[in-house]
Amino acid sequence: MTKKKRPVIEREEVVVKFVGDSGDGMQLTGSMFSDVAAIVGNDLATFPDFPAEIRAPQNTVAGVSGFQVHMGSSKIYTTGDLVDVLVAMNPASLRSNLKWAKKGATILTDTDAYDDKTIEKAGYKQNPFTDSSLDSFNMVKAPITTLTKASLKDLGVDSKTAERSKNMFALGMLFYIFNRDLKSSFKYFEQKFKKKPELIEINKIVLQAGYNYADTIEALESVIQVSAANMEKGRYRNITGNVATAWGLLAAAEKSGRPLFLGSYPITPATEILMELSKHKSLGAKVFQAEDEIAGICSAIGASFAGSLACTTTSGPGLSLKSEAIGLAVITELPLVIVNVQRGGPSTGLPTKSEQSDLYQALFGRNGECPVIVIAASSSENCFYYAYMAAKLSMEHMTPTILLTDGYLGFGSALFRIPKMADMPAINPPLAEANDPDYKPYKRDPETLARQWAIPGTEGLRHRVGGLEKENVTGVVSTDPMNHQVMTTMRAQKVEKVADYIPDQAIDGSPEGDLLVVSWGGTYGAVHSAVSEMQKEGKSVSHAHFHYIMPLPKNTEKVLKSFKKIVVCELNSGQFVNYLRMKFPMPNISQFNKVQGLPFMINELTDKFNQLLEEK
Repeated sequence: MTKKKRPVIEREEVVVKFVGDSGDGMQLTGSMFSDVAAIVGNDLATFPDFPAEIRAPQNTVAGVSGFQVHMGSSKIYTTGDLVDVLVAMNPASLRSNLKWAKKGATILTDTDAYDDKTIEKAGYKQNPFTDSSLDSFNMVKAPITTLTKASLKDLGVDSKTAERSKNMFALGMLFYIFNRDLKSSFKYFEQKFKKKPELIEINKIVLQAGYNYADTIEALESVIQVSAANMEKGRYRNITGNVATAWGLLAAAEKSGRPLFLGSYPITPATEILMELSKHKSLGAKVFQAEDEIAGICSAIGASFAGSLACTTTSGPGLSLKSEAIGLAVITELPLVIVNVQRGGPSTGLPTKSEQSDLYQALFGRNGECPVIVIAASSSENCFYYAYMAAKLSMEHMTPTILLTDGYLGFGSALFRIPKMADMPAINPPLAEANDPDYKPYKRDPETLARQWAIPGTEGLRHRVGGLEKENVTGVVSTDPMNHQVMTTMRAQKVEKVADYIPDQAIDGSPEGDLLVVSWGGTYGAVHSAVSEMQKEGKSVSHAHFHYIMPLPKNTEKVLKSFKKIVVCELNSGQFVNYLRMKFPMPNISQFNKVQGLPFMINELTDKFNQLLEEK
């Protein structure tokens, strides 16, 4: 079919969301759409949003699954606030997501899904097509299920299989709306279904049918063009934060010369790190899926004792279970990377939603004086770099490191420029040498206070470690009160000395002024975008985003004291702000918090910042 000449609207950035029932394939549809955006050179950020229930009731709001894509011709920092295009496959998905659509947004929906039963199950009192609730939107109402079945009638495909393909019909329509080529998706089908050629043909036909149908309908008066972003040359990959974390650990293992071991137990939203590393046995990765969280971390401690870059991955409930074993890694002074992909809590909480509420647990959630290094990633792509740095700091300073990411980063994706290993910083574990006559288990480097890593089996390095307090230098079990004081102080000072090996805290904007916005972790994108908006308006606002939390950068106090007002923004009830107040008691530190399992929206941040600037 010849494509109609429709006017092309150039957009710098667009937010698209695919929503439907859990079985409607919205995750796959969103992933394919974002992959094509990446191929044509758009920068992007994505976030899948799915129910915690394994089998939520069909056609209910509780069972709605979604995938949001923010793409643009310039750098993209967030997955977007309100959406420009909403694909809603049934009444429940329309009802639950209409509040996220901009006024005037294009809404594409399957009219075949709207019958009295599904409308009632979604919570509507009447068909939304017949009331005024959709008047302010550009509605594209299409009988997608019927058209999908019609496109496959010549293949003799059964009704159930045909209906399962309706997401590809919707995707074809979206490709038309955004002036996208279908070739890369055809290649995807050929790779994914190479053992089932009939599915290749089905998906190609339905995708093309959706594209052709969009070319015929009057509701689409124009197509949208989002040009390629001007990005640094290199090889890029659309990557999730969890995959980036796994790759960062693999890179650290290669750079350090230490074999990688992961001992973990599956838990949402961290499981994909375990899954990704299990694919890379050829790179020397050893992956152990333990029977529980405690076994996972204890196996990792054993691997660390044996000389591996040892890691364990989890979310908040699992970090609770690992706390005693983290103490064992602290007192034995062994390197260990603990990745906590945070989710809503407490207890089981909100397994598929994101939060920043585990900071207290990371900092203080162990018995005794038990300090560890704590760092936090801030984007899906830099999960790679902070996983790498977590491993580097842990090995070089011989102490556990907790890396905090969150569900928003772990499940979300962004374009990642794959670095060259030669450009990554060196990792130099303090390995003890064979037959060293001066070797003692707790003899320390005078600069880092780290003890040497004596690999079992190395000649002349027999030693004993364990959970009981050790005598300084010799490592003999000791209950001497003065020795306990010395060892406790040493372990704390060792972590504090890490501040000498991390960068100073950077400031986005003027180094002094009226308002400093402080953030950490996955809030970076929204806060950066809000501050940038206000800076363009000429307002005295700067931004300090923290990646290194324990210890804090050495210039932190100087940074904070350079501003009249400070506001700390975080997705909890105020954990980082209280940590800063504990370290630097200052009357001008305020807070802005959100605990809804949702990220900050840019407009709610700018409203808060303007309010603070106006207050005397």
